[in-house]
Amino acid sequence: MTDERERPEADDEQLVQVAQRDPSAFAPLYRRYVGPIYAFAYQRLGTRELAEDATSQVFVQALAALPGYRAGTFRAWLYAIARNVVTDLHRARPVDSLDERMATADPTPDEVFFALDREIDLRALLARLTPEQRDVVELRLAGLNGPEIAHALDRSPGAVRALQFRAYQQLRTMLDPKQVTK
Repeated sequence: MTDERERPEADDEQLVQVAQRDPSAFAPLYRRYVGPIYAFAYQRLGTRELAEDATSQVFVQALAALPGYRAGTFRAWLYAIARNVVTDLHRARPVDSLDERMATADPTPDEVFFALDREIDLRALLARLTPEQRDVVELRLAGLNGPEIAHALDRSPGAVRALQFRAYQQLRTMLDPKQVTK
């Protein structure tokens, strides 16, 4: 018996076909992807509020665009929408200060500071990549495979592999500047 988590794309297409005829049948797709899309948005945007807004926008846009969806990889299609929504929100958002984070956070100030420090480190590393490399790494971190990333970014699988290789090579160099690349 195949676990649903092993091959969600196997029945995504069936669920999409039903939802295209009856939008109220979109709920199983929403339930399957709301967590991963939220995590992707949170990782990119850094706040619960913005991630919630982005997640909501992604599913509103997906539901509106569903009649035009053509068979393929639903997950990659959904992440392409998510990437666009997050990019738009990221461009429009003001930069949060540490004081603002601490004022809205439930954890202790020390926890906020250390979490922000780790987040800044990760964001600083990703910011040093090209935008294309960053997209590939972030989608990989979100759990997409190579062909899904290629579909989401409208690139060939070979181009995605090359971008990923160069991104990982650059990240390794940033993390260990003494490392000599051969």
